[in-house]
Amino acid sequence: MTKSVWLALILMVWSPLVSAEDLTVLTTDSKGLEPGQQLEEHLKQQFYRRLDDRRAAFEQIKSQAAAHAWQRERREFMVRQLGGFPKRTPLNAKTLGHLSGEGFRVEKVMFESRPRHHVTALLYLPDAATQRVPGVLIPCGHSHNGKASGWYQRAGILMARNGMAALCYDPIGQGERYQSLAAKDHTHFPSAPRYPVPHPKVRFLPTVEHTMMGIGSILVGSNVAQYRIWDGMRAIDYLQSRDEIDAARIGCTGNSGGGTLTSYLMALDDRIGAAAPGCFLTTFRRLIDTRGAQDGEQNIFGQIAFGLDEPDYVMMRAPVPTLILAATRDVTFDIAGTWDLFRQAKRFYTRLDYPERVDLVEADAPHGYYIQHRTAAARWMRRWLLGEDDVIPEVDRLPDPLTDQVLRDRFREGMWPDDKLLVSPQGQVMLMQGEKSVFDLNTDTASRLATERQRRWSRASADEWREAVRSVIGTRKSSELPAPQVESRGAVQRDGYRIEKLVLLGSDGAISLPGLLFVPERRGGEPVLYLHGESMKTDAAAKGPIERLVREGHVVLAAELSGIGETETGHQKRDYGRGRFGPDSQEIYLAYLLGKSFVAMRTEDALRWSSYLASRVTEDEGSIQLVAVGEAAIPTLHAAALEPSRFKSASLRGMIRSWTELVGARENRNQLVNVVHGALKTYDLPDLIRIAGSGKVEVYQSVAPSGQPLAR
Repeated sequence: MTKSVWLALILMVWSPLVSAEDLTVLTTDSKGLEPGQQLEEHLKQQFYRRLDDRRAAFEQIKSQAAAHAWQRERREFMVRQLGGFPKRTPLNAKTLGHLSGEGFRVEKVMFESRPRHHVTALLYLPDAATQRVPGVLIPCGHSHNGKASGWYQRAGILMARNGMAALCYDPIGQGERYQSLAAKDHTHFPSAPRYPVPHPKVRFLPTVEHTMMGIGSILVGSNVAQYRIWDGMRAIDYLQSRDEIDAARIGCTGNSGGGTLTSYLMALDDRIGAAAPGCFLTTFRRLIDTRGAQDGEQNIFGQIAFGLDEPDYVMMRAPVPTLILAATRDVTFDIAGTWDLFRQAKRFYTRLDYPERVDLVEADAPHGYYIQHRTAAARWMRRWLLGEDDVIPEVDRLPDPLTDQVLRDRFREGMWPDDKLLVSPQGQVMLMQGEKSVFDLNTDTASRLATERQRRWSRASADEWREAVRSVIGTRKSSELPAPQVESRGAVQRDGYRIEKLVLLGSDGAISLPGLLFVPERRGGEPVLYLHGESMKTDAAAKGPIERLVREGHVVLAAELSGIGETETGHQKRDYGRGRFGPDSQEIYLAYLLGKSFVAMRTEDALRWSSYLASRVTEDEGSIQLVAVGEAAIPTLHAAALEPSRFKSASLRGMIRSWTELVGARENRNQLVNVVHGALKTYDLPDLIRIAGSGKVEVYQSVAPSGQPLAR
């Protein structure tokens, strides 16, 4: 690295954020889209084409053999993308308390879904049962207090009073199973009276913690949904182990996030004889067009590219009975999409000669697990698990009309307070001696993968390793990319140099990107490709780091990568995760559903910009120096490692040291954009530094996964 580049890195610390001139390059496109909307629209169009392909394939199902093949292919794909499931280990189940209600009793139970990874649950049992009864699993939705939520207490009580057992358990990140606790009481946790904080050490909202755990799961080639599904499967194991329960008659119903889990479980576990997922199922097209991609467990890598849409969760289990619970005024999961899903499922069940085994209930209510949903679910379970079809009232009589206010007023009547339903000794399983969190389990997997990588690559050449990396992230070689087409959008003159405003035109799977070419009057030294993770303008002010390089005689191309600076997307959307995952988190998941990563997309962007710079300034591609900051650092590192002959050096600032550190971090910020599915099976970031070549890559001011600078 030259002395001038080193000085530029130092100047980054104190330089002004923007220059006085107008250095903006992009404008609205031919469709009237602002620059910050273009990446989202670009991804959506790819998304729609894949959905259209799936719909066309669905329309070709004309036989039962074709229907069964459709089911088998999607089930195998789903299990593969989840990373498979672990071996069954002893449940070590315990009953740690009892409660009595009118016509039912409750046992407080705890079991291990994996060694030292405990599940807390409530088992509702009917008092009058004289023989084995059906067992209904109730996965919770996204409630702070998990199984203690009023909706799930009422559902469990309703099942028990009508001749069935019900097991309601805490998901990870909720109730007694938060996976990331503060060392001291966490007084700044955002809360509201309706959603009481279950413990003073709890740090994050359930959806935030789920996605945070999902980041590490992605890197090891899994999904946070795998943990949640396995908890549910082991909960069924527990139900079947009970003498009071008929192991052959198992049902499952849950709402919202619990509707997600019900949908996954019913698609993958043949033991579920009747299912009623609530306020989740719609089509991905309507989801993306309305609310957008949701948290970690609701997105499976490459599922839309493969042709797995939400209707398939129902069809994968056909012709086993399934009741879809929906709400007219659900603002999260669009009701029009739910009816489209139901029509597809009805046609599929009809193809298999059992049209009566799939149905839909639409309550005139908002998103939630309201009385109409609970009673419909209980009646469905009695119909298919007990062979009885009758009206199941939850209460003797409700006013007519049944308004939202009535629903709210009746919400907590006749239920236990949260503290009466605690199972674990201190109210959180992570306070138990030796407990393993999802972060710990993912770290164990990452450690095993590191050993396997070392063994795999100990005798491999750097070129073999590069090909493996390229295969994992799905990038093309520079020679396979289209020749860069660049347009000029004017220039700004400064003392001793000019700034050309450029547009790298989008083509062949890329959007148009802006750049600023700094051309000194007197040239000397290698050209520099300068990629900042916030904006090309960040270090472009007079007397800033870029000007320092230019006055040394370097031609500097300050360029932007997709979704950075002028094309950064997501600003008009809700602040998903309270800003923890970046404004573009939904677009990142949109790409993830297509089997893509922002890292791969941006790596190709860096290669395209380098090709332009080489053609413009020098015939020697190997003379280019790379400088990258923040979000741009990891893609730039990939570019340098995959094609080291194109670059003289790479100076990276503000990057995490390794993905392995990120896997184990119980807190991370703006790291979703930096992950690649299953990358740790093949390589980690330090491996890229090695295969880039000796001394070519230098990393400065590394940051922790939380974004905080690390001590030197």
